[in-house]
Amino acid sequence: MKHLALVLASALALVLLPTAPATAADETPRLQRQGRFVVDQHGRVVIVHGLNMVWKRPPYAPPNTAAGFTARDADWLQKYGFNGARIGTLWAGVTPNKPGVADPTYFRRVDRVTKLLADRHIWMLFDAHQDMWHEQYGGEGVPAFAAKRPMPFALTPYVKVPFPMGYWTPEVSQVFDDFWADKGNLLGAWAAAWTLVAKHYKNQPYSMGYDLMNEPWAGKEWPSCLTTGCESSYDKELQPAMERALRAVRAVDGKSMVWWEPQQFAGGQKLDTFYKSVAGERNLGFSWHNYCPDVFFESQGIPGGDTENCREYTANRENHAIDQAGRMNAGALMTEWGATDNVKAIGIDAEGADEALMGWTYWAYKHWDDPTTADASQGLFTDDADLSSVKKDKLRQLVRTYPQATAGMPTKIDYDTTSGRFEMTYRPNTSITAPTRIFVSPLTSPRGYDVSVSGGRATKNGSYLQVRATSPQPVTVKVTPRP
Repeated sequence: MKHLALVLASALALVLLPTAPATAADETPRLQRQGRFVVDQHGRVVIVHGLNMVWKRPPYAPPNTAAGFTARDADWLQKYGFNGARIGTLWAGVTPNKPGVADPTYFRRVDRVTKLLADRHIWMLFDAHQDMWHEQYGGEGVPAFAAKRPMPFALTPYVKVPFPMGYWTPEVSQVFDDFWADKGNLLGAWAAAWTLVAKHYKNQPYSMGYDLMNEPWAGKEWPSCLTTGCESSYDKELQPAMERALRAVRAVDGKSMVWWEPQQFAGGQKLDTFYKSVAGERNLGFSWHNYCPDVFFESQGIPGGDTENCREYTANRENHAIDQAGRMNAGALMTEWGATDNVKAIGIDAEGADEALMGWTYWAYKHWDDPTTADASQGLFTDDADLSSVKKDKLRQLVRTYPQATAGMPTKIDYDTTSGRFEMTYRPNTSITAPTRIFVSPLTSPRGYDVSVSGGRATKNGSYLQVRATSPQPVTVKVTPRP
């Protein structure tokens, strides 16, 4: 934890310089990078507490049903303070039949969801989700034209291997190596799909930008990724591919953030990642995943794990994400974590994120018949069609008092899920006219709450608290639930 404090201090030293709020010329609510943080259209530092919403089966967008996603779901998210969503925007849905040719029906399906979220001021990250490439390998993500089986593997039937071990098969690894090498112009087709997505969503209110590829697999060199992090795979494959898709986005959208993910093993091992900055690019994001090995082994029925080990693991991953974001000149967001009913593990990761001032999107909102999942414990409900079936102990860890938007630079967030007590400190930016906005968990303050502010004044409005600094000195806010 001391190391984490040192890393945070160094990071804050770089970003606590005076900065102007987002330019008035662009009034569309969208997130932009500021140091390793993201800021809204007012220049406030936004911390996202969101959920993953990825419908992995055709037509790759949730239906307008109780088990899918409706206005009731969007209201539920808003009620419990979730201000972000990572939305599956699959390549297979965008251009299902031909490279560079969009399916307008798919965009309409996704647009239905984005409107519900934007109307409630919920930030959205468009995620080109894939797991094990395609359905023929037991996964999902790419269109059929990008899933032609390579020789000599095509000579014999493919025997599906459960997720995530299917990645390790020679055929799936070869498929990824061919993709990185742009065989059959597949890399170009993927980049072209991103041009279409960016063109469609470039003016989308409450956009967090574009997550280019979920958990990219390095290919046949995966054993070295597991042991050393495979730096050469970044230099030769991942970085060039991400830059190509970045250029495809920038051809039509010069304002939205573009997020890169590290190779797949980096989400579950203490491994370095090796992305570099891009000359002239000021709006990158590092989208990273945090899955403690002890909890993963537990989900697989492997004995001997100890959830307490996740404290040190998550601190290591938070440190690494801040460091990698710095090397990329990028913002950082923990876009996947959890995927478990282990309430203790969820609490450990959420507390670690608070300590690191890190935003997140939890995996996942609903189970949605997920075909590539380690177990069936990932969603928040025992019945996707019944919001009253929410797993209450799990929800209590996720519905936290936290600053959704800070008019300055947050330096401390501390929340106790048992007592509901909350404290934050921030350095105000007096050039920002919008107030600091804090969500107060209704789960730990059902009878209301009291507020004390040093260096500012507060206004309560139900579960939301607005704070305005009264001087340039640091502001401290304390929230105490009423007994």
